[in-house]
Amino acid sequence: MAIIQCTFSSMSLHRPVNFTAVLPGDSMFPMPGPMKPLKTLYLLHGYGGGSMEWFKSSDIGDLSMMNNLAIIMPEGENHFYVNDMGRLDMYSELIGRELVEFTRKVFPLSDKREDTIIGGISMGGFGALINGLRFHDTFGHIVAISPALVKYDIANSTDEPNLVGATRGFFASVFGDLDKYPESESNPAVLAAHMKAEGVDLPSIYMACGKNDMLVMPARELHADLEKLGIEHRYVEGPGSHEPIFFYPHLRHGLSFIDLDRMPPLPNPFWIDG
Repeated sequence: MAIIQCTFSSMSLHRPVNFTAVLPGDSMFPMPGPMKPLKTLYLLHGYGGGSMEWFKSSDIGDLSMMNNLAIIMPEGENHFYVNDMGRLDMYSELIGRELVEFTRKVFPLSDKREDTIIGGISMGGFGALINGLRFHDTFGHIVAISPALVKYDIANSTDEPNLVGATRGFFASVFGDLDKYPESESNPAVLAAHMKAEGVDLPSIYMACGKNDMLVMPARELHADLEKLGIEHRYVEGPGSHEPIFFYPHLRHGLSFIDLDRMPPLPNPFWIDG
């Protein structure tokens, strides 16, 4: 496994931006046969986090090696991975287009849609849904874990900070006119409905949320909306709340439904002949 921290000059944000790449290229157990372009997961962090948070409480290196999977982890800077038209900070363009194009140029990544996954937790789960749908020609799969579906937060926001320190002013700085948010394409249900109406080939969608998570009600509502639209997806609830002990097993579970180049089972080192 190789861990590479990169900086490149982004046209979307008009400044240098950072990301971390995990590549399985120096695995102790290389895949048999000639090397082929790597399938790739673009993995988005949550609110208040950063790309390096994946190394604190997850086995992200094992996830890369055992699936022969490149993992690209950008910095989202609490901006929910959407475009800011006021400041022309185009976070959605960065995630859905520019980062993909740049990483494909510098790393041996597959350019096939079915080999390209976008996933994330919390704010990153929201970003995965929005950008996976918006850039449906690029991403073949979406894995959204405990997504921060902000419709309720926006509706109930005030000038007083909420549990994570966000105010109504903060949401307005990210999403613009909050009165228009419910019908905007920054609402995943609305964006999915528009994509469905256009007849596009949507990515596969896996979404999971803990039964005790503060975000479970919005997740259930989006699940119901997708069902009404007839959009095929997989929704899972399980024991747990908004915490890493729920996030990472369900990230693995979401990836288990995708055709990855998984390592064959290793021989049992304790097996003794005869």
